[in-house]
Amino acid sequence: MIALLNQLTIATTLFLLGIWGIVLNRKNIIIMLMSIELMLLAINLSLIAYGVHIDDVLGQMLALFVITVAAAESAIGLAILVAYYRVRGTIGVEFVRLMKN
Repeated sequence: MIALLNQLTIATTLFLLGIWGIVLNRKNIIIMLMSIELMLLAINLSLIAYGVHIDDVLGQMLALFVITVAAAESAIGLAILVAYYRVRGTIGVEFVRLMKN
C-alpha cells in the first residue's frame, strides 16, 4: 500500500508539473507540447501502479494505448509546428493566435 501511495505521489507531482508548464509558460509551444507529454506520462504511471496493485493487466494495456496516442499527438503537433514555422518564421504563441484571420 505504501508503494502505491509513493507511485501515485510521483504521478501527481508529474501531472502538476505538466499543468504548471502549460498554464505559466504560454509563450513557447514546444514547452507546452512537452508539458502535455509529461501529463500523459503521469497518467501512464498511475494506470500501471493501479494495475500492479490490483494484479490486473488492464492498467498496462491502457498505458500502452495512451503511449500510442501520445506518439501520434507528438508527430502531428511537431509537423504542424514545422509547417507553421516555414510560413511565418516563428512559433511563438502570440503569433499563432493570428492564424484565425
